[in-house]
Amino acid sequence: MAKDEQGTVFVLFGATGDLARRMVLPAFYTLAIEDLLPKDWILVGNGRGDVSHEDFRAHVHDVLTEFGPAPDTGPWEQFSERLRFAGGGFNSDDPGSLLDVISDARAKAGAGAQLVHYLAVPPAAFPEVTKALGAHDLAENARVVYEKPFGTSPEDFRKLDRLVHSVLDESQVYRIDHFLGKEATQDLHVLRFANELFAAMWNREHIESVQIDVPETLDIDDRAEFYDATGAVLDMLITHLFQVAAEVAMEPPASLGAVDLQAARETVIRKFRPLDPAEVVLGQYAGYRDVEGVAKRSRTETYVAAKLWIDNPRWRGVPFLLRTGKRLAKSEQRVNIILRTPSGPFRSLPDQANVLSFSLSGSGEIAVSLLAKRPGVELELDPASVRLPLAELPAAEPLPPYVRLIHDVLVGDRSLFTRPDGLAAVWKVARPLLENKPRPATYEPGSWGPARARKLAAPHGWLLGQ
Repeated sequence: MAKDEQGTVFVLFGATGDLARRMVLPAFYTLAIEDLLPKDWILVGNGRGDVSHEDFRAHVHDVLTEFGPAPDTGPWEQFSERLRFAGGGFNSDDPGSLLDVISDARAKAGAGAQLVHYLAVPPAAFPEVTKALGAHDLAENARVVYEKPFGTSPEDFRKLDRLVHSVLDESQVYRIDHFLGKEATQDLHVLRFANELFAAMWNREHIESVQIDVPETLDIDDRAEFYDATGAVLDMLITHLFQVAAEVAMEPPASLGAVDLQAARETVIRKFRPLDPAEVVLGQYAGYRDVEGVAKRSRTETYVAAKLWIDNPRWRGVPFLLRTGKRLAKSEQRVNIILRTPSGPFRSLPDQANVLSFSLSGSGEIAVSLLAKRPGVELELDPASVRLPLAELPAAEPLPPYVRLIHDVLVGDRSLFTRPDGLAAVWKVARPLLENKPRPATYEPGSWGPARARKLAAPHGWLLGQ
């Protein structure tokens, strides 16, 4: 890949926070290892503390040692020389030392360097950082990355959206959802649109149901304060799971370019039926309230299972079953497209025997489950499956989702980022649930969540776990 001749100054707000440590800094170093960064670049960390450039470099070294890629596996010396830190915080009234550090960085990366601002800060800080970018002349021609959730309620979304567009043009805004950066998520539309075998059956006549299942064995770790203010509905359901559902359900776009792909994704989201709270099960694992940072009487859900309907000719009557939760029996990220049981000469075929499955974990995997004749004299059927790990494709070079998405920001590709019209529709879909949330049922850690979630997947049940 040819090097971008334009320099880049990448400003990482919240540079010493948990998200930067776990995701953004490791992804940026991976880009350096893969030689996918611009020819000239500087990364400027920003935070409240008075941290020297040398101390920030030591911090990044520790981060990479803990979360990888380990600094001894790549160009650490050259990488570390391009790290800077601007302390003193950053707001409309006081930019701290950021303006001076950016000025110096531009001298290093080139006067016309592209500014990229990455807001790895709590959602509550988005408005003030955005206003400050405008107040200190750091918004013009810049690209700005917002983490999820983009807003915490329909009203908060609209307010934030107006503010962002008062400072930035929509073309400058990159609302990140790392599930869209997963290799197998992208194959949800590529496999379908590039293969008539799948395109022909991608409708209600052939598909019985779709299950998007993201159970996690993980706890909330040191995210307790953030998680207790957010919960599984905001953290996972109306962000990741809705976006993956749109990838499955969208109509064929005019092209796979950014504008057409985004438009197809957002158009189908507008056909999502508002959630019926009676078709949603919330849960909270036993012991959650004992976690430091969690309110003692918290009703925050750590589990959600929901039935989603899409009101268009392709999907009318096909349930999309969405499920995620913490402290569950197994960690998976899987989309199961369950085909209808065929009519014909065979009798009493097992249900859910024909499944097209996408594992979104790691580099991704596609699997097909089917029935085949067991070799022998008798006409007997056996279930069989074929699996295609995407990393085993010839010349495969899979990138982790944050690596892929940050690279897309650097080159200006908005294909895998969300748009405000789609997010407005998401909040409309979620509003009935947010205004009338069921009380979370308690479930045991290591289980598959509240027992009543099984009814959502009746009559056949969840393919994973129960």
